[in-house]
Amino acid sequence: MYTFYNQQDDYNRQTNKLVSDIEKAIDGEYSAIVCYAKIAEMAPTDKIRDQILEIRNDEIKHFHTFGQIYVNLTGMQPQPKIIEECPDTFVKGVEFALQDEQKTVDFYMDIMDETSDLAIKEAFRRAAAAEQHHAVWFLYFFSKVK
Repeated sequence: MYTFYNQQDDYNRQTNKLVSDIEKAIDGEYSAIVCYAKIAEMAPTDKIRDQILEIRNDEIKHFHTFGQIYVNLTGMQPQPKIIEECPDTFVKGVEFALQDEQKTVDFYMDIMDETSDLAIKEAFRRAAAAEQHHAVWFLYFFSKVK
């Protein structure tokens, strides 16, 4: 008996995983946008608040970029949802953000590896670099208030 390799099925599987991962990235950015607004409100100084809001603006840019990629792949608008609840104290919120940013860097690098589309690779490369930068800021805030 012969088994046939169907290239189209393989392509569809890869595309479905990519779309699913982009949906997860959109939800993660949406959750970060909401959470960072909450953390910024609890910031102990205006300087820290302003930096967190700057990070939040980066997350908004990522959210829009990933949303456009999603539309290009699916022809549909994403339906973002909050996937993680934000802690209720500044210290716990900063620790949560630090850990989330670090995990997000790895996740975005995985997305880069799974696609051959150069525009998608570049969008996630830039976002991963920004997330790493954000993690450094949250580590700094955490060390200041811990």
